[in-house]
Amino acid sequence: MGIKTALPAVELGLYSLVLSGALAYAGRGLLEASQDGARRKAFRESVRPGWEYIGRKMDVADFEWVMWFTSFRNVIVFALSGHVLFAKLCTMVAPQLRSWMYAVYGALAVLGTMGPWYLLLLLGHCVSLYVASLLGQPWLCLGLGLASLASFKLDPLISWQSGFVTGTFDLQEVLFHGGSGFTVLRCTSFALESCAHPDRRYSLADLLKYNFYLPFFFFGPIMTFDRFHAQVSQVEPVRQEGELWRIRAQAGLSMVAIMAVDIFFHFFYILTIPSDLKFANRLPDSALAGLAYSNLVYDWVKAAVLFGVVNTVARLDHLDPPQPPKCITALYVFAETHFDRGINDWLCKYVYDHIGGEHSEVIPELGATVATFAITTLWLGPCDIVYLWSFLNCFGLNFELWVQKLAEWGPLAQIEASLSEQMSRRVRALFGAMNFWAIIMYNLVSLNSLEFTELVARRLLLTGFPQTTLAVLFVTYCGVQLVKERERTLALEEEQKEDKEKPE
Repeated sequence: MGIKTALPAVELGLYSLVLSGALAYAGRGLLEASQDGARRKAFRESVRPGWEYIGRKMDVADFEWVMWFTSFRNVIVFALSGHVLFAKLCTMVAPQLRSWMYAVYGALAVLGTMGPWYLLLLLGHCVSLYVASLLGQPWLCLGLGLASLASFKLDPLISWQSGFVTGTFDLQEVLFHGGSGFTVLRCTSFALESCAHPDRRYSLADLLKYNFYLPFFFFGPIMTFDRFHAQVSQVEPVRQEGELWRIRAQAGLSMVAIMAVDIFFHFFYILTIPSDLKFANRLPDSALAGLAYSNLVYDWVKAAVLFGVVNTVARLDHLDPPQPPKCITALYVFAETHFDRGINDWLCKYVYDHIGGEHSEVIPELGATVATFAITTLWLGPCDIVYLWSFLNCFGLNFELWVQKLAEWGPLAQIEASLSEQMSRRVRALFGAMNFWAIIMYNLVSLNSLEFTELVARRLLLTGFPQTTLAVLFVTYCGVQLVKERERTLALEEEQKEDKEKPE
C-alpha cells in the first residue's frame, strides 16, 4: 500500500536537501581524516605517491584494482582488442563460424596465459560434466558440479590442482580461481539445461564454445547456457536501432567510472582508514557512517566497471549479457542485494526459485535461502567470515518475509488500511531505512573486517544513541524516499509505454 503514491514536491525537496547536506558533511569529515592520516606509519604500505604535482597520495589498498589498471591493464586491453578484431572479421567473412572463433580464440588466450596443463585441467572438468549430462539426471549433474566447485575451493584438492599452472605472474591466483570457478558454473548450467531439454541434443562442442568465450571466462559474468546458445547461434544477428550508440555510451561510462575512482582514491582513503582501528575510532560519527557506506559503494563501482567493460565487448558480439549490479544506494531490500547479477541469475534459476517456488511461504523460502547461501559459501570459499556473512544475509532475506507476513496479519493490516497511502509509504520507508543499514552492516563484514563492523555498530547504535542513531536513520529515510520516488516514476513511464504499444 502506498508504493505508487506520490509525495508532495516540497517534502521530496526537503529530503533531497537533507541527504545532500549529510553526504557533504560526512565527505568533509572523511577528507579531513584522509589528510590527517596520510603521514601515519600505519598508512605507509597502502597510501603511496600519486599525483606528485599537487602533492596527493593515493589509496592503493585494493590489490586487485591496482593490478587491473597498472601492470595487467595492457594484457586485458590486448586480449579483448584481439577478440573484438577477430570477431568482427569472422562476422563479416563467415558469420556461421563466429561461435567457433570465440571458442578457439578464448582457448588460445587461456593457453598463452595459464599454460597447457591448466587448459587440460579445465577440459577434464568440462568432459566429466558433459558425460554426466548424457545420463539425464539433474541431481547428478548438480551434485557433480558442486563437487567440482569444491575441488577448487577446499584443500588438499585445490593445492593439487593449482600445481597444474605453470609460471608465475601477478594475477595468476586471481585468474586461476576465476577461470576455474566460472568454468564449473558454466559446465553445470550446460548439464542442467541438457537434462531439461533432452530433445535438443547439445554436443561437447557446444559446451566448449560456451565455456571459452573469453570476455566472460576469467571474470564473468555468468550467462546461463540456454541464453548464450540461443544468442550465439544466430547466423545473421541484427542490431536494434540505436544499439551502437548505447554500446559507446556504456564504454564511456566505464571510462568515466575508472577516472572517478582514481580521483576519489587521491582524496579519500576509504580502504586504508578501516585497517587502523585506533584512527578510525577517532572519526566523528558522521564520517564513520560515511566511511562504512563508501566501502559498499566502492565495491559496487568496482563490480560495475568490471562487468561494464566485458559487457561492452559482449554486446559488440551481438550478445545480451547480464547487467551490472544494482547500485547499493538504491537497495533497501535484501532480495535485490547482489554484487554479481550473473551468479544471482544462476542461483535463482537452478536453486532458489526451484526450491522456493513463489517465495511466499515461510518454510519453502527458508529451505531455498539456506540451500542458496550454502552454494554461495562454497563459491566464495568456506571460512569463518564467509560463514558469518552467509548466515547474516540468509537471515535478512528470511526476516523480510517474516515481517511481510506479520504486516499481512489481521490487526496490523487493519492499522495500515486506516492510514493514508502517503502515510503508509512513509512508514514503509522507515522500515526500509533500517533495512538499508542492516544490508550495509551484514556486507561490511566480508568487504572489510569484522572488527571494523563492530566498531561502526557500536558507535552508531550504542555510544551514539540516541542522537547519532536517529540522525543516521533520518538521513537514510530521506534517501529511501527519493529511491522510492525514482522507482515510482520509472514504473509510471513503463505503464505509459505499454499503454501506447497496445493495439487500439
